[in-house]
Amino acid sequence: MEKGTLVEFRLQGDNASDKLRPRRLAVVDRPEGKKHWVVIDERGQSYVLHPRQISYTVTGEPYKPKDIDSFWQSIQPYLDPSSLEVAWELLVEDGESVDPSGMAMLLFSEQSPSLCYAAYYLLSEDKFYFKQKGDRYEPRSAAQVTELKHQSEVEAQRVQEWQGFLERVQASLAGESVEWQSSDRSRLEALERYAVFAEEANHRTPALETLTALGRQTTAQAAFELLVDLQLWTPHENLILRRSQIPTQFSNKVIEMAQGRISSPPPDRDLNRIDLTHLKLYTIDDESTREIDDGVSIEFLEDGKQRLWIHIADPTRWVSPGDELDLEARRRCTTVYLPTGMIPMFPTELATGPMSLNQGTICTSLSFGVVLDESGSVEDYQIRPSIVKPTYRLTYEDVDEMLELGVQAEPELEAIAFWAKRRSTWRQAQGAISIHIPESTIKVCDDEIVIEVLDDSLSRMLVAEMMILAGEVAGRYGEAHSLALPFRGQPQPELPSDEELLQLPAGPVRDCAIRRCMPRSEISTTPFRHASLGLDSYTQVTSPIRRYTDLLAHFQIKAHLRGEPLPFSASTTQELIQSVSSTAYEAILVERQTNRYWGLEYLRRHADMVWPSLMLRWLRDYENLGLVLIEDLGLEMAMRFARPIEVGDRLHIKVAYVDPRQDIIQFTEVTPSTAEMAIG
Repeated sequence: MEKGTLVEFRLQGDNASDKLRPRRLAVVDRPEGKKHWVVIDERGQSYVLHPRQISYTVTGEPYKPKDIDSFWQSIQPYLDPSSLEVAWELLVEDGESVDPSGMAMLLFSEQSPSLCYAAYYLLSEDKFYFKQKGDRYEPRSAAQVTELKHQSEVEAQRVQEWQGFLERVQASLAGESVEWQSSDRSRLEALERYAVFAEEANHRTPALETLTALGRQTTAQAAFELLVDLQLWTPHENLILRRSQIPTQFSNKVIEMAQGRISSPPPDRDLNRIDLTHLKLYTIDDESTREIDDGVSIEFLEDGKQRLWIHIADPTRWVSPGDELDLEARRRCTTVYLPTGMIPMFPTELATGPMSLNQGTICTSLSFGVVLDESGSVEDYQIRPSIVKPTYRLTYEDVDEMLELGVQAEPELEAIAFWAKRRSTWRQAQGAISIHIPESTIKVCDDEIVIEVLDDSLSRMLVAEMMILAGEVAGRYGEAHSLALPFRGQPQPELPSDEELLQLPAGPVRDCAIRRCMPRSEISTTPFRHASLGLDSYTQVTSPIRRYTDLLAHFQIKAHLRGEPLPFSASTTQELIQSVSSTAYEAILVERQTNRYWGLEYLRRHADMVWPSLMLRWLRDYENLGLVLIEDLGLEMAMRFARPIEVGDRLHIKVAYVDPRQDIIQFTEVTPSTAEMAIG
């Protein structure tokens, strides 16, 4: 090359497609060694170039560095990318290739050095019509051009959506009201997945891109904080629930079917329902309960005997085996109860409406009529599809007060309580194992946490005994007729000896030792003994609105009562039991861990409180780690002790450190004098 030759060149790191960087032009000054050249740009900056770095040489008259700017300006009017389409249309049919000078003649009817460079510039910038092969450019096929244009449009739209998404994010972070677009959903979902599953999340790239663009750390915690800052999540978002497979919404199809069943009830297959609307019927639940699935009555017979009636809601009136509502309930398998609310097994309108035993409403029910002998054993029973009309919707507190006051207008309630006590005594004689450790319910409303300790009240004992009685009757009926039901049993535990138990303080400490020995209950299609209930045969039937195995038992029992084939064979029933048991266990874990989170959050908010506690048992005595019961809250917590302590000792503790999100809590013991001052 001669001195004064104008060249285009690239430096290491230059990106040919970088629109923000202008083409580098310089004038050759002199050779450098055997292969290199020294060039000078318009600013007087010199570069040493290898020939491979020179991408184009402008032929013709010699240039000076000061001419570069005017040269660049002179070709600007010719740099219209759309002009290449015309040239492409002329060349594509024959597939004829072209070099920059040939393209200059096609486009400009002239081959001056500047216009040849303009043609080269257009060709090198082109992404659609031509592809380079050596020093020439071949026209792409029409199909290729169409596909490349489509890809370009998609990419342009993606970039536009990305910029719009970032703008909306920034606006939301600034406190402005934002209407998220459908195109934002995938990026927000990526953030959610990353916040929930961290490094195990799939498709993390959009989340990482968003966090990087906002100058935030690329961690799961940063994703969580961003979602909170965007007010898409609350600071107490239930990550435990989000990690589970539990669905929180019903599909439109299921909701439409539920609404259809309400507006146009299907024909009742149980045409022989017994009319029990004349009986006084009590439903007894917590005040917040909305799915009312059981109630109790008593009938005074002519022979002086009394028949207890346990009425169970009859969702099979509205659901058929294998329909969409049944399959959805099977998929969910249980209503999930969380401090912040419930996730129902059936759509709420159906579950709390016609399925429930609502006060003053004619309802369909599956009623268990039972006559007990003097000892509390079942003397006679019947199971009947029925029509009932709940008289009273009572809370446990209402019933306790009525029984305590001996309300004369409610002798039925007194009679039911009498038989409940008799049943409890009878089951104890059959080997039932009762464990009485304080439990609590945690409810969160408007960010206020309320913890209520459940007492072993007469009303709760009454309801529990009547539900267990219905389960025994259902189990007996299934066993007598060889029905494939979800029988529930429990292996006989190996309990501590009486001598060992007597060495422990009576109450929660002793019961805790017994609880440790209790094996998990099991479900089978054949009956077997339930050790802790003291029953030889038992199947749960009292919560068919919120527990799928109960619904399954209803399907089977009611079909047999009608004289029809059972909808589920023994093998199918076993498969259903295995399937729903796995899902139910996951739901139990979610409930337990969510309650744990809110329990820790409550303690965090009351970090200055001193709590009277009871040492229940050692978890790892070699580490001084024990389990304590915070009696005022009914919460059991692990605590590491700084002094020698015995099981059954009472102490006062205070939160030293707590992080509910990380599931960490540490306590410190408070001296008696300090505790008295704090409590006082």
